[in-house]
Amino acid sequence: MSFKVLFLGEIVGRAGIGAIKNGLKALKDKTGADFVIANAEGTTNGFGLGKAHSMQLSHLGINLLTGGEKLFYKQDMVEFFPKCSYVLRPANYPIKAPGKGYKIVEINNKKVAIINLLGSSGFTRLSVTNPLTFSDMLLNKLKDEADIVLIQFHCATTAECATLAHYLKDRVAAVIGTHSKVLTADSKIIGKCAFISDNGRCGSALSVGGFNPEYEIKKLMSAIPDRSHESWEDCELQGVLVTISEEGVAEDIVPIKEKVKVERPEVTK
Repeated sequence: MSFKVLFLGEIVGRAGIGAIKNGLKALKDKTGADFVIANAEGTTNGFGLGKAHSMQLSHLGINLLTGGEKLFYKQDMVEFFPKCSYVLRPANYPIKAPGKGYKIVEINNKKVAIINLLGSSGFTRLSVTNPLTFSDMLLNKLKDEADIVLIQFHCATTAECATLAHYLKDRVAAVIGTHSKVLTADSKIIGKCAFISDNGRCGSALSVGGFNPEYEIKKLMSAIPDRSHESWEDCELQGVLVTISEEGVAEDIVPIKEKVKVERPEVTK
C-alpha cells in the first residue's frame, strides 16, 4: 500500500506560522498526507528556529522539522537539541554539533529513514562533509535499519540538488530541495526518486522570500545592512506531495500552492 508525504517549504516568520495554524489541517485532509515534514529554519523572525516555535509547530501537526545553515541561530534551540526528537539538523554537519541528522519513523508499517543534508556550495561560513560521499556512508549504515529513505536537501544551487538526485535516483525515494524559498518548476521522477530543487515557502507569497519588499529594496539600493521585516500579503502553504509505493519507489510528486487567510496581529502600543 502506497503512502503520501507532504514536504512543506520554509516557514517564514509569524505569517508562516499563521499559515500553518490556519491551513495545515485542511491541507492534510485534502491531500490525504500520512506524514508532514517542513523546513523551519526561518520560523523565528525569519532567521532561525526558537525552542517555543519548534514546539508550537509540532503541536500544529508537523511531524518532523528540518533546517540548514540558520538552524542554530537561536541559543535556546541549540540547548534544546539534545532533548528534541522532532527537529533534524543537517546530518553532514561536524560531529560535535548537537542533535541528530536523520530519523527512522514508521509510516504504513514501513520503516522510513528521513535524512537532512546541507549542500557544499554557497555556504562560505560552514565546512560540511560532501553530501554525496556522506550519503553513501549513511545509506550503507541504514540499509538494514530502514525500508525506504527520503532526503531533504538544503542547498544553495539547483544544480547541486539535481546532482544529488541523479546520484541517488535508484537508492532513495525522494530528494526534496530547500533554501531559496521559491517553489521551482522542475518537479519530476528521476529513476525511483521524486525530485524538486526547491519546495518553496510557507508565508507571504507576495514578498521577497517572505519578507517585506520595501525593506529588501532599500537594502539592495543602499548596501547598508538592515533587519528584514516579515510580509503578510497573500499567504500560502507551498510544498510538494510525494506518493511512495510500499516497495520504496516514488509514484508521483505534485506541487502544492494552497492559499490561506492569515490576519496580521494588531500592533500594541
